[in-house]
Amino acid sequence: MTSEGALRDHRGELVVVTGMTGAGRSTAAKELEDLGFYVVDNLPPNLLRHVVELVDESKGVEQPIAVVVDVRSGIFFESLKANLAQGRTGRRTTLLFLEADDDVLVRRQEAARRPHPLQGSGRLLDGLQRERAVMQDLRGSADVVIDTSNLNVHQLTAKVAEAFGTPESVSLKITVVSFGFKYGIPVDADLVADMRFLPNPFWVPELRAQSGRDREVADYVRSRPGAQEFLDQYLPIIRTVGEGYLREGKRFMTVAIGCTGGKHRSVAMTEALVNGLLETGFDARAQHRDLGRE
Repeated sequence: MTSEGALRDHRGELVVVTGMTGAGRSTAAKELEDLGFYVVDNLPPNLLRHVVELVDESKGVEQPIAVVVDVRSGIFFESLKANLAQGRTGRRTTLLFLEADDDVLVRRQEAARRPHPLQGSGRLLDGLQRERAVMQDLRGSADVVIDTSNLNVHQLTAKVAEAFGTPESVSLKITVVSFGFKYGIPVDADLVADMRFLPNPFWVPELRAQSGRDREVADYVRSRPGAQEFLDQYLPIIRTVGEGYLREGKRFMTVAIGCTGGKHRSVAMTEALVNGLLETGFDARAQHRDLGRE
């Protein structure tokens, strides 16, 4: 995980993503999109300024933008250096260049079963060598260069996140959802826990009309045998899975906590789990799907 000290503010930044075919431009673009950038793929360089103007008008000048430019742009690619050199975009611009060794690029292209855009009637390696010649000057002026020869997808996304993420954008966001089993399990749940092992406050007359967000119900649920033991054992599980998600490049996690109707036990335990996660530094929030539905 990236340390916050290595991250900076990317509001209003324009990142131009380019590099060798097969080096991971699409993966980098997807990661930038996950980091909050407005991403445009295969953009003719002479349209850079127009894209910036459109985003400024529709999303504001602080919206970060990433554009992917490669040799598919043909003759337009030659204008990229001129556009960047003359600062025509009006934004702080960073050039990200992705590269890899020829043997790695050949293997990746062969695995994808796609010809190189500059290959023509020659070999795949011929296309790569032509591309390197075209890219040489641009590679030398790049602000960030990432060699993906020995990186897998997750390692590459981590590199991009380190370069272009912010503390907020690279953190794991956990949503803990309370629900009622009689209404169905949330389809987007990554983890599901069943609170029906706890006594139901519904059968306590003075608690029936209240919900798990009320102090009396929350105290009742958490004081029942097994409730605190569940919290003590389940919170470390969520944290362990969450840390694994971050290592795999996933930044969103949904934990579903259910009871019969989604009003008492699941709500109280959801609030308790969220508080526990917040205390240990996780970005967590509660969502009560079925509260008020009965």
